[in-house]
Amino acid sequence: MDKSSIENSMKQDISAVNDAAGLSVFKAKYNGKKGIITELFSGMKDITDKEEKKQAGLAINELKNMCEALAAEKEKQLLDSKKAEGLKGVDVTLPAYGVEKGALHPLTLVTEEINSIFLRMGFSIEEGPEIESEANNFTALNFPADHPALDMHDTFYMENGYLLRTHTSPVQVRAMKKHKPPLKIIAPGRVYRRDAVDASHSSVFHQVEGFMVDENIHFTDLKGVLDLFLKETFGNSLKTRFRPSFFPFTEPSAEVDVQCVNCMGKGCPACKQSGWLEIMGAGMIHPNVLSNVGIDPEKYTGFAFGMGVERIAMLKYQIDDMRLLFENDVRFLKQFR
Repeated sequence: MDKSSIENSMKQDISAVNDAAGLSVFKAKYNGKKGIITELFSGMKDITDKEEKKQAGLAINELKNMCEALAAEKEKQLLDSKKAEGLKGVDVTLPAYGVEKGALHPLTLVTEEINSIFLRMGFSIEEGPEIESEANNFTALNFPADHPALDMHDTFYMENGYLLRTHTSPVQVRAMKKHKPPLKIIAPGRVYRRDAVDASHSSVFHQVEGFMVDENIHFTDLKGVLDLFLKETFGNSLKTRFRPSFFPFTEPSAEVDVQCVNCMGKGCPACKQSGWLEIMGAGMIHPNVLSNVGIDPEKYTGFAFGMGVERIAMLKYQIDDMRLLFENDVRFLKQFR
């Protein structure tokens, strides 16, 4: 083995390399499976003298290290040359473009906060399809076909008895058919109604439905859960109240109000001088609904509630026009970074 001759050969070969393909050829010639250095290592088995074998091993390792160093240096040179070529005609002294940081949409922020609060209370999350059957969206929830409450749920109908769901309550039906009590579930999602778009209405919006079913569930349990949720959302100092109302799927039913976050109950334009803001509807699940999903209303009771995410977001962030949440105006969305 002539070590000096191999070293000189490597230096000459690496100096002739001017691209990545040439570098690959160089590496293969010396350190490849059939390369010169690899064959030298293979030939060491024929050396019988220990001292001679040791010296040969040292010399071959030096050649191997030299080859790797030459290849690494050439690779760096090629990369630097490529970068320099790419920067030709570019003024590198100009200031860099700023990279703006993105942010979650306010509706996503509010939905995640709502989910987090109920998850800490032991609820689980269920989701369902946005295209629903009339049976799940209305009939199973105790809506008779000619009930006037259906006027508030005018939606987009399709063939074969399907429609765009008007609330996330069909998830309640699906969950109660699939699981046996006890149940503690929230169902966030997008819903649709054929409403004219204005500052407080949209044909597409978001809801969070929640319900609990078990033995010995009472209205006091509903009040405790919602009072805790509203205080977590708007602050411990705000009061809550329940007003009698009507929903086909709950009995008794209530509208849930929270003390106005703007005036702290003193009265202002935001709350129409009442000191209260309507937040959601709630009530005890109607026995007919439990029977429709195969749950014995004599043994089990439950409560349900539903809120609009846009409503919560508008109150939390003092947004006065719902349309801002859907227009994707970057100037508006930047505020939530």
